[in-house]
Amino acid sequence: MKAQPFMANLLGEDVMKTVQTMLAEAEAEVPRISPDEAKGLLGRADVLFLDVREPAEVTTSGKVPGALAVPRGLVEFRADPASAMHDAAFDRAKTVIAYCASGGRSALVGKTLKEMGYSNVRNLGGFKGWLEAGGDVEKA
Repeated sequence: MKAQPFMANLLGEDVMKTVQTMLAEAEAEVPRISPDEAKGLLGRADVLFLDVREPAEVTTSGKVPGALAVPRGLVEFRADPASAMHDAAFDRAKTVIAYCASGGRSALVGKTLKEMGYSNVRNLGGFKGWLEAGGDVEKA
């Protein structure tokens, strides 16, 4: 008989996480940044705006000006300097501001980047919030 989840950790058993648990952990670890705060950082050399939506989403709605568009499934490969797919725009010294359509994917990516040594990561949330705050848009 398997132990209940709270006991499983104490007993060293594997505990399956739900997406809700994963999101809660990510949101607790990666601070949010408001669209208005983020607009003040636009264009700075020490800030990377990271759009983790799928290419079709970016093509349809555009993106934050200057944002690097990397689908969530490729972020680890682009962010790791040891990867053959590394993108030089990723720099651990920069503030990374991630966003997606609603904030879930960007929260998960933010947690992953922190685990990879990116210490200054923020979750902008959804692109819709950027638009509603009057943020500029670059066509993809």
